[in-house]
Amino acid sequence: MSNVRTIHRLFIGGAFPRAASGRTFDVHGPDGAFLARAALAAGRDARDAVVAARAAFPAWSRAAGFDRGQALYRVAEVLDDHRAQFAAQLRRATDGAQDAADAEVDAAVDRWTWYAGWADKITQVRGTVNPVAGQFATVSLPEPVGVTAVLAPQDGALLGLVSVLAPVIVSGNTAVLVASERYPLPAVALAEALAAAALPAGVVNVLTGEVAEIAPWLAAHQDVNAIDLAGAPGALADDLAVAAAGNLKRVVRLPNPDWAAEPGLERMFATLETKTIWHPLGT
Repeated sequence: MSNVRTIHRLFIGGAFPRAASGRTFDVHGPDGAFLARAALAAGRDARDAVVAARAAFPAWSRAAGFDRGQALYRVAEVLDDHRAQFAAQLRRATDGAQDAADAEVDAAVDRWTWYAGWADKITQVRGTVNPVAGQFATVSLPEPVGVTAVLAPQDGALLGLVSVLAPVIVSGNTAVLVASERYPLPAVALAEALAAAALPAGVVNVLTGEVAEIAPWLAAHQDVNAIDLAGAPGALADDLAVAAAGNLKRVVRLPNPDWAAEPGLERMFATLETKTIWHPLGT
């Protein structure tokens, strides 16, 4: 029987292209065993992913919260339908026990579902009618910041990944996700689930490779509006924050929690901005 090695591709604009350079890298488990080969993304791939995310942003950000929530629920259903596949991959990637892998997949499905439920509630929680003097009414409404680069955490192979991606897209942002270097395969599997769930093309784009090579392109990109540094080590995170200042990007730099703990709203609110509307009142 031939030994065919799987080569996983990137996920950009709803398609699965090779890296522009044609480069790949070997993915190994903790025990050194070969798992697969994945595309090694670089600057051009990052730029293509940003173009796809920008193209998807107008329709996704204007979609009704209910519709975005339904799209995320469909992803959760696909994750749940393929839970055995995800659990098996987690076991290989982390060399963990079957029970632990099953529990992480179940938690990831629950986490994705939890954020999906917020899609049509964000405006009620973050919006407000402001009291002002005079014949005016003012209303403050939350809006997504735009294209967001998300550096997946190096821990929490699947649950950590879901915990940083779902809060970005549920509010109407589009995402360029840089997969964990330690655990790239769960991100690849998640990309396949997003495609199977028919999430609109470009809402999520997934790049695999070296964070130190890909992230600076995204941090300095003038059409990226925010960057979540969850997967960047301290020194690199400092450099990325400086590069992000070039176009006043929103920099999300929150302490990585215990991903299994109950999620808060801070990460979801971090990629929202507030628009205030003034309207004159009739006499």
